[in-house]
Amino acid sequence: MNIQAVKNFMNPCKDFAGDDKTLRTLFNYITTTYKKEKAALYFDEDNKKVSYDYEEYAKRATSLGHKLSNCLKNIEKGALVALKIKNCHYWPLLFWGILMNGHPVLLIDARLAHENTENLLSQSGAKAIIVNEPDPYPIETLRLNQITGERENEAFVADWADKVVFCSSGTTGDIKMMIMHGENLIHQVAGAYLMPEETMDIMHPGKLNILAMIPFHHIFGFVAVFLWYTFFGKTIVYPTSTATKDLLFAIKEAPCNNVYSVPMLWDGVATQVRRSMELRGEKWVDRFNKMVAYNCGEITKKEAGFAANGIFQKLVRKKVLGNHIRFCISGGGYLSKETSRIINGLGYPLYNGYGMTEIGVTSVELSGDVKDRLKGSIGHALYGVEYKLAKKEGCAENEGELMVKSATIHKEEIIGGVKKDVDLVDGFFATGDVATIDPDGRVYIKGRLKDTIISSNGENVYPDEIESYFRSLPHLSNKTVLGVSEGHKEKILLVLELDNGASEADLKEIEAKFKEINVNLPIEKQVNEVAIYGKSLPIANNMKVRRATLKKEYEANSPLFRPLTGVKTNEISFDGFDEKEVKEVSEKVRKIFADTLLLSPLKISDDAIWNTDLGGDSMSYVSMIDDLNTAFSITIPIELYGKIGNVRDFTYHILVILHEKEK
Repeated sequence: MNIQAVKNFMNPCKDFAGDDKTLRTLFNYITTTYKKEKAALYFDEDNKKVSYDYEEYAKRATSLGHKLSNCLKNIEKGALVALKIKNCHYWPLLFWGILMNGHPVLLIDARLAHENTENLLSQSGAKAIIVNEPDPYPIETLRLNQITGERENEAFVADWADKVVFCSSGTTGDIKMMIMHGENLIHQVAGAYLMPEETMDIMHPGKLNILAMIPFHHIFGFVAVFLWYTFFGKTIVYPTSTATKDLLFAIKEAPCNNVYSVPMLWDGVATQVRRSMELRGEKWVDRFNKMVAYNCGEITKKEAGFAANGIFQKLVRKKVLGNHIRFCISGGGYLSKETSRIINGLGYPLYNGYGMTEIGVTSVELSGDVKDRLKGSIGHALYGVEYKLAKKEGCAENEGELMVKSATIHKEEIIGGVKKDVDLVDGFFATGDVATIDPDGRVYIKGRLKDTIISSNGENVYPDEIESYFRSLPHLSNKTVLGVSEGHKEKILLVLELDNGASEADLKEIEAKFKEINVNLPIEKQVNEVAIYGKSLPIANNMKVRRATLKKEYEANSPLFRPLTGVKTNEISFDGFDEKEVKEVSEKVRKIFADTLLLSPLKISDDAIWNTDLGGDSMSYVSMIDDLNTAFSITIPIELYGKIGNVRDFTYHILVILHEKEK
């Protein structure tokens, strides 16, 4: 593709809209510039593709805006209206429709608990909410099926609002909300201006389908998928769900060229593909390792042999994300070097990005050289963004807190229900992230300033890095690293969330593997203590573990923390259940395990763990639970996710649920 053609295509984002930098201008530009380009692609009940162009997109958004004008007629202009639905082709239409009615949009995680949502609504002052759930809220509650349907034909005059409110948390305490004005988001669009200087794959004039996997309430999904790809008239592909089978179906059937996600997905893909190779035998493992090494520039084509053959690589990729992928981004957290190596080694160019709810997306590594990508850089600052480092106590000579100056920084915020202006230092926003910047201007994130552990020799230790070393520990659902006080120094605590099916023998295996990894780390990075956490690790809205919450619990001597050695797991007993019923449920569960994992039921024992023994990942796990719910007409509680992982445990809990339904 001609680089000048790509530059010409992307140039309009630089000075878009002149002085009229509003969301109304953005919508009008998109829907008049790309009328006949495909805007949305989704799948009907028969898994057939359905799509519509930007001209139809404008009509549907305006029609929904008209319907909302009737639903919201008793709510004063300027009052917040919340949008709490998962990614679907209705999401952008509702987003624009709310703005057309003069109401700023409050974006809420569709998975947020009802109680926490009520707290968020109260602190934000929102007057209405659009949801796809049965229980009402204390404010005007509009359900998706009330608004969608036949199109309104009467004339509708829009009276646009120009603000979007993002949330960094959804707890029961004080919540921080960031208010972005249209001008902030227009400048975010302009950030793409210089991208063609480094790559022509992230955006270009041709057809381009991007997967809508990252929730649009999240700044990464909103900016990097919805905002950028809508501005350039590309097609957003909406999977039926986030279950592995539906994601893979959408990626392959659309087909998708670009896939952006958080590190958790890429970790899962890397783990799954390596385990699938191991299940195939040593010959496949050897070829796979050589393919990864060759694609990462570590060995020559001659040394790789057949593994460098395009046919072999296409065969492997066909079983993973398919062969249409041209560009992948990981954002929202720490990307381990090994995961980056495996995904890039598969031939999927995986780039590391950076952003925060408060500042938007401010950089992404765009180098076409795989060796640059494997260094872990978040790239150069985007157009209109300036980075610098602020020296902080404890940071090494070349490290500091990353400071950002950009017109994308939010203008106002609401904390605990109180609105205030944003605090800046000479126009710079303090990110709280420790970073280094190399002579070429590339930035490397080391970790969170507040999470930094000061080792006994005075060295800074970053929990994200330590966690990455232990990602291969068996029988884990999740893990995190904390720095906890021990006298006048800090010790490094590794907290593990185990699969519920872990046995005494498994604990010994975990301990042995831990010691093997730990002894080979530099002394300042070695873990001092390992603890098992008694329930699911608390997760924040940004999909990261709440370290501060865990640290408080640990320092308060919470009984949820138990030492790794000697931990006993719950034994499952089928006493009181009919033996025939137990067998029938067990075999049905085993069949669904086998169908999801593409294994013979004969290879799946009652005690075989989903991920470590059978090669499953967290996304296929969710897909499997969906199938179990359908097969038994039940709903497995979400609090059990990750805590049960074998046929025996699922059989027991399904029997309990079935018997409760009969009462």
